[in-house]
Amino acid sequence: MRNRHTLRLARRRLLASAALSPALAWAQPAWPGGRAVTMVVAFPPGGQADVSARPTAAAMERALGVAVPVVNRAGAAGALGNAFVARAPGDGHTLLMALSSVLILPEADRIHARPPQYEVEQLTPIARITNDPTVLVVSGDAPWRTLEDFIADARRRPGAISYSSSGHFGALHVPMVMLSAAAGIELLHVPFQGGGPALTALLSGTVQALASGTGPVMQHIQSGRLRALASSAPTRQANLPDLPTFVERGLTGVEYAIWAGVFAPASTPAPLREQIRQAVARAAQDADTGRALNTAGSPLSYMDGEAFARFVAEDQARLVAVARRIGRVE
Repeated sequence: MRNRHTLRLARRRLLASAALSPALAWAQPAWPGGRAVTMVVAFPPGGQADVSARPTAAAMERALGVAVPVVNRAGAAGALGNAFVARAPGDGHTLLMALSSVLILPEADRIHARPPQYEVEQLTPIARITNDPTVLVVSGDAPWRTLEDFIADARRRPGAISYSSSGHFGALHVPMVMLSAAAGIELLHVPFQGGGPALTALLSGTVQALASGTGPVMQHIQSGRLRALASSAPTRQANLPDLPTFVERGLTGVEYAIWAGVFAPASTPAPLREQIRQAVARAAQDADTGRALNTAGSPLSYMDGEAFARFVAEDQARLVAVARRIGRVE
């Protein structure tokens, strides 16, 4: 009797286990170790990298089956966060949503005779998410109605018009240096820790101008709180069709875009890099990602694999040349 009871109990447990096994298999984490994948943004919230990172990370959570928190590690125009990921283990649990400035900051350190906080070669490119030309924006009640007004005033009053940026040699500093050189004007640079604080400085009246990707400033342009004067795109942007380009206005050498892309530590093994690429690709295909980026005014501009690696190499060569033209900044 005892043996028969024991057999029935064992059979029920076996059936229960069999019934639960599909659910248990479905619940198994898709990522090595089941640990969260941290996506580092090297700037405070509110800037271009942050705008790109948050919907991408949310969609990657669905693709990977693990949490993908966005962590802001701001400082030194992005160098602190970039260096943190460059030194992280290549185990797939630490990624970087970098801006184009990731390619110029090590050269800026060398120009200032400082040991670079990281080298670009310590990071491996995975995929580009956005690729936004910058727009020159001023306050909606500023006296300059056009780019020509702005340049003429800057020529009359060298160093009197101030602009904010995400830090020396950062993604918002470089386009203003390019504009100053092309237009033959002198502006006052006021650096901040990231694009979010730089935008806040313009909105609060602390500074008078800013070059920004369209994402962070689009809502303020639409509301009239900010006025866009020109774009660094080669042709007019679809989301700002009435905005002229610098090229249209006769300025050359000012074509520039702030792109945001996912990078991993260079020590990440090739098979794991491919898994990360596939997860980012799935995130880019997620309807919520595209919707969020469009709403933010920074549409998806996806590129991955060898194409993105070539894009990064070409942009690095161009931006290093720009850094050398800027030279030492005191």
